[in-house]
Amino acid sequence: MNPILESLYTRKSVRVFTEQPISAEAREHILLAAAHAPTAGNQQLYTILEITDPARKARLSVTCDHQPFIATAPMVLIFLADAQKWLDAYHSIGLEARKPGVGDLMLAVSDACIAAQNAVTAAWSLGIGSCYIGDVMENAEEHRSMLELPPYVFPAAMLVLGYPTPQQLARRKPERSSLAHTVHQNTYRRMDAAELAAMLAPHTGDKPLQDWLTAFCKRKYESDFARELNRSAALYLQAFEEPQPAPHR
Repeated sequence: MNPILESLYTRKSVRVFTEQPISAEAREHILLAAAHAPTAGNQQLYTILEITDPARKARLSVTCDHQPFIATAPMVLIFLADAQKWLDAYHSIGLEARKPGVGDLMLAVSDACIAAQNAVTAAWSLGIGSCYIGDVMENAEEHRSMLELPPYVFPAAMLVLGYPTPQQLARRKPERSSLAHTVHQNTYRRMDAAELAAMLAPHTGDKPLQDWLTAFCKRKYESDFARELNRSAALYLQAFEEPQPAPHR
């Protein structure tokens, strides 16, 4: 197996790190890999915040669902979907460009997440583990203030990175669903109860599907943090939802 496929197949989330620092060379490789990611129109509709201030890392470990390992991670990156900098560039030369809309935000989120995944893959190839922190999308008011985010910027993804402990390396990677359930041909196909049960079989283990899925729904989908995520996302969206002018014909 070639090393790129091996990295993609073996990479797993790492939440416990050794005290080994990430070298300047490895840091640059990770950030350059992110910058070389595919991007819409070569716009790089993202900004990467490298969080080096211990106080900010400590605060993020609280605001991002109370996860202490964020505070001690050797490297913390926040990938901002950034529709602000191009608007600023247009305005800097006197262009009366329209305000960004929801479509611009979605494109910027896509750019930001592709860049983040490049960083994750590059890090794993260097022996450096990572974990995505989706909770950075929550607590919109505090994160906006802490990170000094302007209106058309959204924290799409956060990564914590460091060298895995032996226990983390030995931990089994959770099994993924079969391609038969994740790849559809040409059009979307809704799955019936039997196929959905087969899709979830790798996750349920020896527990009855009813029990496992009920508990999972309460723990994730119906959780307080999921409701806060939706509240915060709606707040971020407000700046992008102003009526847009009709296209020129």
